[in-house]
Amino acid sequence: MRRAVCPGSFDPVTLGHLDIIGRASKLYDEVVVAVLINKSKKSMFTVEERIEMLGEVTAQYGNVTIDAFHGLLVDFCTARGINAIVKGLRAISDFDYELQMAQMNHGLQGVETLFMPTNPLYSFLSSSLVKEVATYGGDVSGLVPDLVWHRLTQRLAES
Repeated sequence: MRRAVCPGSFDPVTLGHLDIIGRASKLYDEVVVAVLINKSKKSMFTVEERIEMLGEVTAQYGNVTIDAFHGLLVDFCTARGINAIVKGLRAISDFDYELQMAQMNHGLQGVETLFMPTNPLYSFLSSSLVKEVATYGGDVSGLVPDLVWHRLTQRLAES
């Protein structure tokens, strides 16, 4: 069985993330979306909320599961018998950092990394940018799934 992981913070999940996850789901028998637990970083949504949203917006893919991890991604992969990481690249600036990570992951555990170019419609898109624009009242409804947009606007109204 061909398995891959799509890691990230997904705070919040964007249409760019879903593009990569959906395309990966056509290439692998199972895709595990791994939500990074980073306790030192202030997140808008809890890990549980991100897992729940990801579960709902990826439900259309029968071979995608959601999990969380902390520590080294290669340890997560090794523990689950996953030998491939799928990463979306938005721009050449992403490549420099991601190449170093891919080489380190391969050197540590032999885990391969597949770089997938992001759909040009989403090449500028990041969770951080979505949060920033939404915080200042900008319309991000076309950049995230409807469910996420509703939760994002609700969260901002609460603060």
